[in-house]
Amino acid sequence: MNTFKKTIIVIVVIALGVLAFLYYGTFSKGTRAGIIMKLSERGVMFKTWEGQMNLETFGAVKDASNIVTETFTFSVEPGNSELLKELNAAALSGERVNLNYIERYIQVAWRGDTKVFATGVERSGKTSQKDKDRFPRR
Repeated sequence: MNTFKKTIIVIVVIALGVLAFLYYGTFSKGTRAGIIMKLSERGVMFKTWEGQMNLETFGAVKDASNIVTETFTFSVEPGNSELLKELNAAALSGERVNLNYIERYIQVAWRGDTKVFATGVERSGKTSQKDKDRFPRR
């Protein structure tokens, strides 16, 4: 019986270690450039902030079935109110941004709808040429 208890304890410790790694571990990190199109709070039980960014591939992807490749979907981890303010200001201004992000191994409902989480934003202060053409200043 003593060996059985030790085996169970070892299995539980290994399982907890694997779960902790999957929850907190970072699969990849990087930067994407584009324009923030949407930032919204979503959810019924767990309210999470979700965003979409237009990558503006300048027509490199012409196939209508590949429209997803031009949109980058991300979440903002709870408690990151400064980042939310910056993202909201960038979305309202229509300026190009560099979005820093990390990708987690798993997605859980209370953290966001995606495995990709924004960690920072660098605002350029410049709007895209498309927006300048659509909304000329007078």
